[in-house]
Amino acid sequence: MAAFDDSPSAPAGDAPAADPSPTADPNPFEAPVEEALNEAMAPPEAVGDVLGGERTTYPLPRIIAIANQKGGVGKTTTTVNVGACLAELGQRVLIIDLDPQGNASTGLGLETRGLEASMYHVLMHEVPLENGVEPTDIKGLFVAPASLDLAGAEIELVPAFSRETRLRRAIDAVIDEFDYVLIDCPPSLGLLTVNGLSAAGEVLVPIQCEYYALEGLGQLLKNVDLVRRNLNPQLHVSTIVCVMYDARTKLADQVVSEVRDHFGRKVLRTVVPRSVRLSEAPSFGQPITTFDPRSRGAIAYRDVAKEVHDVSTQRSG
Repeated sequence: MAAFDDSPSAPAGDAPAADPSPTADPNPFEAPVEEALNEAMAPPEAVGDVLGGERTTYPLPRIIAIANQKGGVGKTTTTVNVGACLAELGQRVLIIDLDPQGNASTGLGLETRGLEASMYHVLMHEVPLENGVEPTDIKGLFVAPASLDLAGAEIELVPAFSRETRLRRAIDAVIDEFDYVLIDCPPSLGLLTVNGLSAAGEVLVPIQCEYYALEGLGQLLKNVDLVRRNLNPQLHVSTIVCVMYDARTKLADQVVSEVRDHFGRKVLRTVVPRSVRLSEAPSFGQPITTFDPRSRGAIAYRDVAKEVHDVSTQRSG
């Protein structure tokens, strides 16, 4: 394509240059992808603290915020399907839906209209979290649903006392009942996301295998560091998973390769493919493991859940 042809033209009167060998042809995506990731890693001292060194073992229960400031990167899909797959492994899992759109709730078959208790009531009226927890059709998987009222909570929380730690206190009251709490954060750094990051011990970041998905990564890491320094000293990025991988494009391979080079063992071995079945499952109110258990997406998310769980240590006693 002409847009990627950056070779200099021959001066007038010169003999045409010999055709370069195919192996010498540069990858047109390599430089911009690497530049985006280099920007994401700055400032290095803050990023190092946020990443928390190499992946290690984590004691149960684990509270994991699934966060990415860019929308449409598979954040809710990852939350729902990792939760379902962890439940398949025999774990008790609570998904907390902090996104006013409520996609994690409807994706698990819940009707969000007319709820007596939702995450809005938990955050704004200090209703106990256990009152808002709903079972799903999957054994061991529970959800604390969102409602449209959450959209107003961003404003209502501004004058509230201890506004950044309300979710943390709510989770503390029920944490002994669950092995995993997965928090589906909105794609922004408002007070809802700050509550999610303040309550979590670690962050799982889904990264779409496209260039634009990398551009907001640096800001995400800086915001995680901001919460870590001011509200939650234990917070760090524990896991990065590459999603929406399209094997037909060179860019997808380049993004995965560069992300692995920059973040090392934080990046899961499993790559989640772009899949029509994954896109269809939420409209039926099911995770991919029940909607199409043999699909590529179901297999990939089972592998993701296994990698997440393999670094967990069982509760003592």
